[in-house]
Amino acid sequence: MKRIFLFFFGLLTIYVIYIDLTAGTLPKNESQTPEQTVATMAEPENTIAAFEAEVEPGETLISIVEGHIKKPLPVSIDDLIKDFKSLNPGETPEKIQIGVSYQFPDYSK
Repeated sequence: MKRIFLFFFGLLTIYVIYIDLTAGTLPKNESQTPEQTVATMAEPENTIAAFEAEVEPGETLISIVEGHIKKPLPVSIDDLIKDFKSLNPGETPEKIQIGVSYQFPDYSK
């Protein structure tokens, strides 16, 4: 009796695997085909006022921004770094290079 039970259980298992691999077990969504799906990406708009400046020897992110607005920095350093990174994707303030122009946040207003 055990052998018959194991034989039918094995057949059932093979049948379930076959159905799963050929037809699948998840229902198909007929209302949406791959041709109808279109992904669009809009470029993010920076709402931060900015100015462009070329980095001179000895300058840092803070010294450039403070030199432009001619007063102490009105925001925290963390906010300054975050704004710089959003204006210059892929750049970090620690690795700005001499002679290269970057966008810097303008806090003069």
